[in-house]
Amino acid sequence: MPATLSSLRIRNLALVEDLTWLLQPGFTAVTGETGSGKSIIVGALKLLVGERADKSLVRSGADACSVEAVFDLPDPALLTSFNAQLESLGVEPCESGQLLLRRSFSPAGANRQFVNGSPTTLATLKELGSRLVDLHGPHDHQSLLSTERQLALLDACAGSQPLLDSYSHAYRQITALQTELEALSGSEAALERERDLLTHQTQEIESANLSPNEETGLLARYQLVSNGRRLLDLCHSLLGRLSEADDALLSRLNEAGRLLRDFERLDPNAAPFTQSHIQAVSALEDLVSGLRHYADQLEIDPDQLRKLEDRVSQIESLKRKYGGSIDAVLAFGQEAAERLSKLNSRSSELERITREIETSGQQLAHIGAQLTTKRSKAAPELAKHILAHLRDLGFKNAGFSIPLLPLPKPGPHGFESVDFLFAPNPGEPAKPLRSIASSGEISRVMLAIKSSLAAQDTVSLLVFDEIDANVGGEIAQAVGAKMRQIATGHQVLCISHFPQVAALASEQFVVSKEFTQNRTFSRLEKVEGDSRIEEIARMLGGKADSARNHARTLLQTTAEPPSLAKKTKARA
Repeated sequence: MPATLSSLRIRNLALVEDLTWLLQPGFTAVTGETGSGKSIIVGALKLLVGERADKSLVRSGADACSVEAVFDLPDPALLTSFNAQLESLGVEPCESGQLLLRRSFSPAGANRQFVNGSPTTLATLKELGSRLVDLHGPHDHQSLLSTERQLALLDACAGSQPLLDSYSHAYRQITALQTELEALSGSEAALERERDLLTHQTQEIESANLSPNEETGLLARYQLVSNGRRLLDLCHSLLGRLSEADDALLSRLNEAGRLLRDFERLDPNAAPFTQSHIQAVSALEDLVSGLRHYADQLEIDPDQLRKLEDRVSQIESLKRKYGGSIDAVLAFGQEAAERLSKLNSRSSELERITREIETSGQQLAHIGAQLTTKRSKAAPELAKHILAHLRDLGFKNAGFSIPLLPLPKPGPHGFESVDFLFAPNPGEPAKPLRSIASSGEISRVMLAIKSSLAAQDTVSLLVFDEIDANVGGEIAQAVGAKMRQIATGHQVLCISHFPQVAALASEQFVVSKEFTQNRTFSRLEKVEGDSRIEEIARMLGGKADSARNHARTLLQTTAEPPSLAKKTKARA
């Protein structure tokens, strides 16, 4: 079971102040008067899948705009798949089987996006969005015109993705080998210059005999030795003031001791003062003894200082040349040594790479041939299915074909490309889809392709924004029927002006504008029962009894079994 958009909240986006929309699986239609704000829903979804944020969409007077969506992931396998992707993207995993997307932006340009509460990048949001939502409007078919996208659709129909993955791996492998071969096949002069440089680099790094943990201890020793003279001067100054000068502190304390002993003879209660003095003298004598020992141990060796300075300078020079740390320098040396080894054994390396290219080429040819076979079988079948759907959508005498076009040399996706050819009118030659000017025609072609590949399409939510534009009522009903058919395996959201389409939906919501307190607001509410009959009648062109009867007939004719009826609500 695919993911399902269960709730969408929009705040301060264009005419919407605060809207929370709860949705169910299946086919949902959104209707309303032109200009009522239906496109805001599509705009909100586009923001959630990473499209550019237009600051002018922030509601007047608001500090920021935000859009939030909750997708239910009921299938444990699907949940595991999403969590694995989220982990690779550095995002919090889904809890309770739900994926939360949120995006906000302000007029000042602050743009923030979150997945499951974790701040993330717009690229991450776009990557997840491409897996969750597929948006189609009158002008959203550029991807369908891409021959690469068409090839991907054919592979989806052929079930050749595992084979394509194997081919892609083999292609990357042989491309890397060819790059390696080119690097070893340069001019002798250039290779000799590179060999000389690599030899110098590896010898310089090897002769330094670096240790990964050397630098910390080296710097500590260097600091100590380089400050030796200053430390010795400080020791002598302290010893002079404490014990060696005529007015040294210990001499003066001895005088104070004599006075305290006289004090104690006159008053025995002053004995604690004498004891405190004795302790102070003892502490100072210990300090003097410690300083003398430190001074005796302190070595001032100019030769040692010079050696330490040279070593520090050598390491800093290597870091400037080959990396910002000793580890980076060692890694550079390892890579240079490997490259030098290949150059020194160039003949054998060329032979090895040539053999591997030959072996990889045979593997690529084998896999590519299998891929071509699967595509050759699937192309006419897919074209046949698409053509059948196109005839349901009003192209009674149209032609559709999927020719495979051999490439001059193997490409990253196989030995051929494809170009979907469509002939909407009998007697006219088939042309590539990109040559079709009519948005109504390309919309129906897209819907026919979606219908043909519904079982292979892994995108959860399909959004159709007025793709039934520029068609008649009978064709609109066929369009709605196709959407209803797709909705058996996907969640489908359709924004439409056609009552024939809306009547086929499991649920219908109406967008309306309301003017209150000198502000305009867009409202969204579910219609069912009599209120839905009234909305269908409005779409039919009036509220007369004949329109209501026609609306009632449409709803009765297209009603789903009661077991498929869902209950939901939307509040603004």
